[in-house]
Amino acid sequence: MGSLGGTDLLPDGPSDSSGSAGTDLALRLELYRTMLLVRRFEERVVDLYSRAVIPGIAHVSIGQEAVAVGVCSVLKTDDYITSTHRGHGHCLAKGGRPDRMFAELLGKSEGYCRGRGGSMHIADPATGNLGANAIVGGSLAIAAGAALTAKRLANGKVSVCFFGDGAINEGLFAETANMSALWDLPVVFICENNQYGEYTASKHVTAGDMVERGRAFGMSSARCDGMNVLSVREAAKVAVTKARAGQGPSLLVCDTYRYLGHGMSDPNRPYRTRQEEDEWRERDPIQNLGRELEADGVDPELLAELDTSVREEIDAGVKFAQDSPLPSDADVSEHVYG
Repeated sequence: MGSLGGTDLLPDGPSDSSGSAGTDLALRLELYRTMLLVRRFEERVVDLYSRAVIPGIAHVSIGQEAVAVGVCSVLKTDDYITSTHRGHGHCLAKGGRPDRMFAELLGKSEGYCRGRGGSMHIADPATGNLGANAIVGGSLAIAAGAALTAKRLANGKVSVCFFGDGAINEGLFAETANMSALWDLPVVFICENNQYGEYTASKHVTAGDMVERGRAFGMSSARCDGMNVLSVREAAKVAVTKARAGQGPSLLVCDTYRYLGHGMSDPNRPYRTRQEEDEWRERDPIQNLGRELEADGVDPELLAELDTSVREEIDAGVKFAQDSPLPSDADVSEHVYG
């Protein structure tokens, strides 16, 4: 799962689960470290952007780590994902490398898209990541297309589409859900309901229950606690297993929260209260899993060592990116279609 299989800080043991209560220690530590990797990556993005090291724009997913990590933990490397403008965590959870991601954010030639994509267009076909998408809901049909390919080839692959609560109101969701259900495509729709579409609370623009949107098309639909990585993992496992068995698409609404603003130009978040933010932070997916691990006998020093190893990986990734060359002027016409 993710990019953590080789760390020597994690105990040996199988990474599988028959339920959150019985989830083995090695897996929970792996999930914990992956969430830490996403969190520390995003924190460094904020730092680099604030110092004008990262050009363009960036959207971070601090607070939402449990969704990306929980879902991707039940996927195979060659399963597909499509992502959003807030897609760093999805890429990392699917096995992306921090160094090449930082290189992409810095516009360097060693980046995943050779510096051409930036924050909102990172893709890594080697890990099944078909790309982030700056268009709200823009990756929905791409995920369905990948699922249609998998079904026609009968290769057993599953396609997962991450999208936000704003995108569930887009017409493309209805069109894609209809086609996916009609054709029994092996696709799982993951709605990251972080409560806000840019600066507007979802409750002000979304009618009814989001879960019912999927049921209207006859697909399996459920809601889970998107601040609990084990809850996300178990719900995602059910949906992915159905898709892989040819039982059609599913919709999973994950209730989560982004701690920071919509983007870097939204530092003060005047559209919501600090009390609301504090209440969600009390449900922090990393801190709460850490407390559970300690309650189950994990030495706090081990958790501290995991954090140290993640920070070292992030430091090395930033250095790699900063030392990487910019794309050559001679390459400006490469990978351009006309």
